[in-house]
Amino acid sequence: MLRGFATVSFYVTDLAAARAWYSELLGIEPYFAVPTPDNPSYLEYRFGDFQCELGLIDAKYAPHQVGTPAGAIVYWHVNDLETTFERLQKLGATVNEPITARGDTGFRTASVVDPFGNVLGVMYNPHYVEIFESLRK
Repeated sequence: MLRGFATVSFYVTDLAAARAWYSELLGIEPYFAVPTPDNPSYLEYRFGDFQCELGLIDAKYAPHQVGTPAGAIVYWHVNDLETTFERLQKLGATVNEPITARGDTGFRTASVVDPFGNVLGVMYNPHYVEIFESLRK
């Protein structure tokens, strides 16, 4: 069965621009590039508490139309939802869904569309914090 999040892949029409944008957002360069670092068709970042993977793929390999937001939204846990949401917009992302409380349990989500047409979800997830803290003990 499903065991956990492994990789999210975003298809982009301008891989160089996407590399610059995501490197700025994440504060790191991709750790993996094929076929070569200077002329990639695929870039991959690892980051976060569990070294989750984000892949950027040249849109010519996409099995779907690229450039319009669609599909499932993966939400990345963040410690400060307001600051992260604001920073994404300052970097050129547009609001897909504003910050929204999901009941009264502390779960809050938001999503943006990156400059390349991909939906990027962010959330504050109390369950994530609880599980992460239990693993640190």
